[in-house]
Amino acid sequence: MPKGTKQKLKLYYLSKIMVEKTDDEHAITMPEIQQALGEYGVTADRKSLYDDLETLSVLGIEVIGEKEGRNYYYHVGKKLFEIAELKLLVDAVQSSKFITEKKSKDLIRKLTGFASNYEAMQLRRQVVVQGRVKSMNESIYYVVDEIHHAIANNKKIRFEYMRWNLSKKLERKRDKFYEVSPWTLLWDNENYYLIAYDSEAGKIKHYRVDKIRSVEVLDVKREGKEAFGKLDIAGYTSKTFRMYGGEAVKVRLRFKNDLVGVMIDRFGKEIPIHETDIEGWSETTVDVALSNQFYGWIFSLGANIKIVGPEDVMRQFSEELNILTNAYVIFKG
Repeated sequence: MPKGTKQKLKLYYLSKIMVEKTDDEHAITMPEIQQALGEYGVTADRKSLYDDLETLSVLGIEVIGEKEGRNYYYHVGKKLFEIAELKLLVDAVQSSKFITEKKSKDLIRKLTGFASNYEAMQLRRQVVVQGRVKSMNESIYYVVDEIHHAIANNKKIRFEYMRWNLSKKLERKRDKFYEVSPWTLLWDNENYYLIAYDSEAGKIKHYRVDKIRSVEVLDVKREGKEAFGKLDIAGYTSKTFRMYGGEAVKVRLRFKNDLVGVMIDRFGKEIPIHETDIEGWSETTVDVALSNQFYGWIFSLGANIKIVGPEDVMRQFSEELNILTNAYVIFKG
């Protein structure tokens, strides 16, 4: 039998056909495989295709052949990503604030390439996230790439750091560039953060990646290795309370037992919890970074939680409440 045409591309097209047209619920016969290859201008006999299907398995595409009646049906079994894994990745991409809408669509389109045509229809479903605000920084991928490049090469970086103004435009936070030693990237509360050492301040700081512009990798060795080596990333995230900085202190909280899930979700399962003399109430001691955001979180839980120590934190919270109350005093003429 004469050798088929486009043989150098046959294995590529065969893998494409099997991945796109088959899955655990959909299979095709050998004549259908030959017909599909023919649409790409590839001809092949049955014997060579049997060998090619075995080769696909060696390359990581498991092809299963099952007899039904008088015919054999072939489909891809184990894939690089299971459909449940792809759904999880698609959901994560669509619900992430730091990924722009355009980049989200691009990523999802690429992810569907790992699924069959039938499975891809499930991946194209929309994930509804109430009040979702997507990043408008289309250059975030290049920013992340430059940061990773600097970390891999043990170099400092220089960049502009932006903030929103009342005209709803991003402007530089300060006139001069920021110059820091990047150590890691952290995804927290749906935002991407750079954790870096600021030599001028002599401490670890964090920066929202979507607000970073004009990154330049410097030919200067990083600093702060010792400081970062002592840093507990999980603890740092918890103490900065969703990345809002402040003085780190131990705070004793008394809360209604119904809030135990809220406390664990916020501070982790390792926090100490013990009962109090007041029925239905418990206490815990947690490390937090004091900030208006922390006090706002306490306020949002109303009478179901109370700061019971230390006294200076209780006093500061009380003062903040008085300031807030006075701001809403209605004067009657």
